[in-house]
Amino acid sequence: MFIDSHCHINFPELAARMPEILAKMADNKVTHALCVSVDLPDFPQVLALAHEYPHIYASVGVHPDYEDTPEPTVEQLVELANDPKIIAIGETGLDYFRLQGDLEWQRERFRTHIKASRITRKPLIIHTRNASEDTIRIMREEGAGTEAGGVAGVMHCFTESLEVARAAIEMGFYISFSGIVTFKSAKDLQAVALEVPLERILIETDSPYLAPMPHRGKMNEPGFVAHVGEYIAKLKGVPVEQVAEQTTANFFKLFNVVA
Repeated sequence: MFIDSHCHINFPELAARMPEILAKMADNKVTHALCVSVDLPDFPQVLALAHEYPHIYASVGVHPDYEDTPEPTVEQLVELANDPKIIAIGETGLDYFRLQGDLEWQRERFRTHIKASRITRKPLIIHTRNASEDTIRIMREEGAGTEAGGVAGVMHCFTESLEVARAAIEMGFYISFSGIVTFKSAKDLQAVALEVPLERILIETDSPYLAPMPHRGKMNEPGFVAHVGEYIAKLKGVPVEQVAEQTTANFFKLFNVVA
């Protein structure tokens, strides 16, 4: 069985097809999914899905790309995370690819999420793009990860270097690979995935984006995470059942979820 550790099935294009989405998950032996929050106004939809379906979990957080949205406080995040179906804080982090200029607000928002994670003892879901140096620096400064007495987390939709992956792993973080790893052009990322121990890997779709091969260019959905798992197995030369079992165990361990 597989778990989609990061998806956005509350987005309209997927929410409108929910029965079909869930059926395809079952067909592909995807037993659970984590629906990840990107802003506070839409958070009630994320939480409602988690409460409606036992095998769907949720997070609370504000994505670093969302500039014109209510800014979260530590207190808000802590209060909203006080729900058993909320198993993580995020997604949070830094993104210097889509936005330019003075991005100090983004760094402060990231620090807010790390503080909330330390208080709630719920893992961080970290997004980093073209910002790995600042991401790792702030993680260390704010005490993210088990090294500094915080909790573990995940570097989601990972596309950075092996050096960044190792720095995150040293802090107790997991590395999550999306459909990008299946792309023919992703040779550097595939080399990273080959080196990251299976015991530190999660798999995800980030749906509705980044559909893996052979569905590239189509709308992504949680059922497609099986293709990511199959590709990781082929890359590492291990049985797909081993990847399914280990990544599932990693998910339950990281997010403190009982199957």
